[in-house]
Amino acid sequence: MIENKRIGVVVPAHNEERLIGQVLDTMPAFVDRVFVVDDLSGDRTSQIVKGYEEKWPERFVLIRHFENQGVGGAIVTGYKKAMDEKIDVVAVMAGDAQMHPADLERIVSPIVRGEADYSKGNRLFRGESWEMIPHYRYLGNSVLSLLTKIASGYWHVADSQSGYTAISLIAIRSLNLDAIYKRYGMPNDLLIKLNINNFRVKDVSVRPIYNIGEKSGIRLGKVVPKISWLLLKGFLNRMLQKYIIRDFHPLVFFYFLGISLTPPGLLLGAYLFVLRLMGYHVTPVSALFAAFLIISGFQSLFFAMWFDMEYNKHLK
Repeated sequence: MIENKRIGVVVPAHNEERLIGQVLDTMPAFVDRVFVVDDLSGDRTSQIVKGYEEKWPERFVLIRHFENQGVGGAIVTGYKKAMDEKIDVVAVMAGDAQMHPADLERIVSPIVRGEADYSKGNRLFRGESWEMIPHYRYLGNSVLSLLTKIASGYWHVADSQSGYTAISLIAIRSLNLDAIYKRYGMPNDLLIKLNINNFRVKDVSVRPIYNIGEKSGIRLGKVVPKISWLLLKGFLNRMLQKYIIRDFHPLVFFYFLGISLTPPGLLLGAYLFVLRLMGYHVTPVSALFAAFLIISGFQSLFFAMWFDMEYNKHLK
């Protein structure tokens, strides 16, 4: 408990028999309840957690999935249990010990103090991150973070794939938990839904932890396209819900113009460029028309993004 706020931690776990004990042993003393959600593990994860639950039933809770739902599904299950117990602040720490327990107090503090409704760890703030995080994951994370900024409207938030988070009870109750994406893109989808409901989000610097025996099942070749599609759908839904249905804003026109003009302009420009390389004559009017589409499209997109930043700056 911190400042009379009950603190809960959801620990999604799938085949984490090697590291789950370390996670539970190092859980900070101020944590009141730990909800470990075993997402259909095939190893001894549940048996290990069961031992903690039997020894300290007032603190540890084991929840088992009998159908694999993904990390997002496990987190949602933990959120529901914490909501039933009226836990004031609910954090998420992975079962593979990649989230440093010393950072937890800084993660939950903005929620405890009422400065934010949702806080998330950012591993990219630190200078050593490039050396510690595998480069292909760092670059993939950076691309998804940029796309998530556009899709979610939280332009100040980076490291979108970090699952080290904390959320208030009020925010949990306001969300349709069953509608949240249940796989690896859950943090991205949750940010979009939080923005639609005008919740404040804060980035918190956390230390990256790698090469401690964890096993990642993430394949960027599959994950990036899948999450990109998820972000596109979430972006369109946010435009509809936030800027048309709930409060009309002209930025939707700028986004529409940008999306309508930029792709045909780029395609036409590329087509004319190839023709020119092949020795064919390209008329100045055609080149100017392509340039007009590209410039007008990018200007519209930049204006839309700027309007979006201004509209959401109070959610920092």
